[in-house]
Amino acid sequence: METDVNYLLHRQQMSLINAQATASPEGRAAYEGLARGYIDQVEAYRRRNEQLERLIIPAH
Repeated sequence: METDVNYLLHRQQMSLINAQATASPEGRAAYEGLARGYIDQVEAYRRRNEQLERLIIPAH
């Protein structure tokens, strides 16, 4: 399944906006945790792509 990085980045930004808007410290922490989770997914995607790029050998 292909990862939609734009979706993950959008969700991360929305989580940060929600964290700023919430009044409770618990709610803020929860939204910030979601934001970190989305960024973790983006970073994992980038690492996978870097590994695949290293495996590709140019035909020249």
